[in-house]
Amino acid sequence: MTDPIPMRRPIEFIDLGRQQQRIRERLDTAVARVLDHGHYIMGPEVFELERRLSAFCDVRHTVSCANGTDALVMALMAKDLKPGDAVVVPSFTFCATAEAVSMLGGIPIFADVLEDTFNLDPASLKQAISTARDEGLRLAGVITVDLFGQPCDYDAIEPIVRENGLWLICDAAQAFGAIYRGRHVGTIGDITTTSFFPAKPLGCYGDGGAVFTDDDETAEVLRSLRVHGQGKDKYDNVRIGVNGRLDTLQAAILLEKLAVFPEELEARAQVADRYDALLPVELARPALLPGTTSAWAQYTLRTPSRDAVLARLKEHGMPAAVYYARPLHRQKAYAHYPVAGGELPATDRLTATVLSLPMHPYLTDEDQRYVAASLQSAFGAVQAAAE
Repeated sequence: MTDPIPMRRPIEFIDLGRQQQRIRERLDTAVARVLDHGHYIMGPEVFELERRLSAFCDVRHTVSCANGTDALVMALMAKDLKPGDAVVVPSFTFCATAEAVSMLGGIPIFADVLEDTFNLDPASLKQAISTARDEGLRLAGVITVDLFGQPCDYDAIEPIVRENGLWLICDAAQAFGAIYRGRHVGTIGDITTTSFFPAKPLGCYGDGGAVFTDDDETAEVLRSLRVHGQGKDKYDNVRIGVNGRLDTLQAAILLEKLAVFPEELEARAQVADRYDALLPVELARPALLPGTTSAWAQYTLRTPSRDAVLARLKEHGMPAAVYYARPLHRQKAYAHYPVAGGELPATDRLTATVLSLPMHPYLTDEDQRYVAASLQSAFGAVQAAAE
């Protein structure tokens, strides 16, 4: 096959329109309800959303906030991160994870990831801890990132964290809705954070985020932090905080999206399974840990001919993306921070080989067959050119 089969309509990388068509009437009613009562900041929908999110992932406390970065910052503030404190973070992720540490005066120590799951490598975590000690840094905690929708291997990571007297924050911006060996994302670690950015598996129509914890005292601090560190009222400031409130309109939208979220998670898993069956065998597929589900924020392949394949796909109008083309430890803003063991070989290999395909719950079998045919055509053309 030299050219992909013709399509009747374009395929969206993330198709929010199809979801909106499904729930548009309910969305209109929810938005109208907020417009009618007029409580646009911290209105009743915000607290109802928090209640339902807690019930969904079986956690005691959900504290909503303005975005996923604020969620990380609030979590670090709740853990009393001090200037000069070091925190282990993966380098293969979006910048917000390290940004939250550095903007509070902390020192991110970049660790490597596993090539098959894209998540924090426990061996590199140990190296990062040694690097912190070798450099005389005061190590405070670890932020894991449940990348592309799959939780990290916490059975391997948590003992290392405990043995070294560290706290654990789980950055689940892409993984809310996933389950790790019977444990819902949101209940792992001391604190879990997530994002409701529109492209996330559970996303609003603007910015939004949340912080999850089972600890009552931590939850109380988080609720204070999101409103400028307030005490009994907004003019009683008992700590330094942020303006991190979730808009009521976004909460109302998320309530309607949460109602269909379980079905969408099942559909995402079916999409991933179809990709596994349809795609060329030469492409390395994402691996799921035993007993673990993914929210499938992305479906990410690995191929050494990534750039050439990507160019061929773009010629045919097939959407694909690279997450992430440059690791954090090689970016200007973060290049001066420590690196576990001095190098991150798996991360460097991934940045040169990863390729993400269209992924959303409303991809049809026909859509995916077209994606697979396009990819097979592109891969075949690249191989032929190399011979």
